[in-house]
Amino acid sequence: MAKLFIDVESEAEMIAAGKTIAADLKAGDVVALKGQLGAGKTHLSKGIVAALGSADEVTSPTFSLVQEYQGGSLPIFHFDFYRLDDVSELLRLGWDEYLDEDGVILVEWADKFPEVMPERVYWFDLAIEADGRHTVTER
Repeated sequence: MAKLFIDVESEAEMIAAGKTIAADLKAGDVVALKGQLGAGKTHLSKGIVAALGSADEVTSPTFSLVQEYQGGSLPIFHFDFYRLDDVSELLRLGWDEYLDEDGVILVEWADKFPEVMPERVYWFDLAIEADGRHTVTER
């Protein structure tokens, strides 16, 4: 199966890319996002959340560390590892319990603690290209 590659030129296209990714998601899936600041991780997450049917406002969980979105076909648990210093902080947030939930987990800055990721994860690298375009590449 071919890996996904999406060329993105706007926030709306990044949200649309998230909707494309969401089409294949089911309960128990983990989506790991990697990319520098401004690469579009939160906008991609907005598309995933919207496609799964939640009308909740999606914001970066940088300061809250985890946001929960309900009301769609599946609950969504949106993590941001950026401000975490070590795995013990993540475990105190209940990471293991979230993995047991019947929903979808989105993780921004997932590459910070790859050792906590379950065996089956959808990894996506987001990049800002020299010409200003953004790309989303599935690993």
